[in-house]
Amino acid sequence: MQLHSITLRAMQMRLKAPFTTSFGTEWDRHFILVEIRDTEGRSGWGESVAMKEPIYNEETVATNWHMMQDFLIPLLYQNPVQHPENVYKLFSHIRRNNMAKSALEGAMWDLYAKQQGISLSQALGGQRTEIEVGISLGIQDSVDTLLELVGQYVSEGYRRIKIKIKPGWDVAVVEAVRRNFPDIQLMADANSAYTLADCDHLVRLDQFKLMMIEQPLAHDDIIDHGALQRRLQTPICLDESIHSLEDARKAVELGSCGIINIKIGRVGGLTESKRIQDYCLRQGIPVWCGGMLEAGVGRAHNVAITTLPGFTLPGDTAASSRYWEQDIIEPEVTVQQGLIQVPTAPGIGYQPVRKIIDEYTLHTATFRP
Repeated sequence: MQLHSITLRAMQMRLKAPFTTSFGTEWDRHFILVEIRDTEGRSGWGESVAMKEPIYNEETVATNWHMMQDFLIPLLYQNPVQHPENVYKLFSHIRRNNMAKSALEGAMWDLYAKQQGISLSQALGGQRTEIEVGISLGIQDSVDTLLELVGQYVSEGYRRIKIKIKPGWDVAVVEAVRRNFPDIQLMADANSAYTLADCDHLVRLDQFKLMMIEQPLAHDDIIDHGALQRRLQTPICLDESIHSLEDARKAVELGSCGIINIKIGRVGGLTESKRIQDYCLRQGIPVWCGGMLEAGVGRAHNVAITTLPGFTLPGDTAASSRYWEQDIIEPEVTVQQGLIQVPTAPGIGYQPVRKIIDEYTLHTATFRP
């Protein structure tokens, strides 16, 4: 894979509506768009999903830029790779910074698929031509507003509804949703808002027959989650606690979860995502693809990874129009009755639109060998 240049773009896009979790409220999505060009003029695209502030994990947009510019991009130029699977190993001696690594590795995967003339899904070993998707709903101003949104997305055919919870916005809220929508696939996401001292309170959620409770305890914990899982009938899904295949293995062996959310950026890229789903498939642990309010490029990578056989539950890859007035790709990602048709064109299967990208670009830098 002979590289000609790597371009980083710092982007800012305004969400159609604010998105609120136990972390806080997000109005604008700041991220880095990566373009890697080869010597024949093809471009591979990746997207960093780090946030502006280190509230989901330790990474930020600024630290990702630093890591890519000063460490990871030089490594790619100093150590030419024959296959994108080699990128994960090339970066492995640099600790964490998984979202920075993932953005570059994702662009390499897209470029490789285009060089081979195959879709990214095919390059990864995907088997599906369409994927089931759910929707993630942030904390709302009122229960009535939440119920209205749930009804809207159920009518649009989304296959699973996820609602964010936090202390003071949990049992009564879930009860209201379940009472009004008794048959939907429903889950709750706590984003690490509770401690083991809240165990008795969280057990009350068992009565609502949830698919799962996502990351109820600390972002770096797998021990207390095991104790909580032994008390709960509802499966725990781990998100923030899983950064690698080793994390997933330890969590499964400790009985800390029954489900794992795989976010490509959180685990360091598509290669490690593949390895985790391979392991979970062998262990009988369902996985699904989580979302980080991605723009079109990151959304396209989510679509591709979800075609692998281990992804048996609907993910968070909603339609572009769920978040953006105008996405940066053509065509935009669309959902029909809870399904996304997997593109078959080479690479990610969607075309980044440079005119729109330029409108959202704050600053850019290009690096050459």
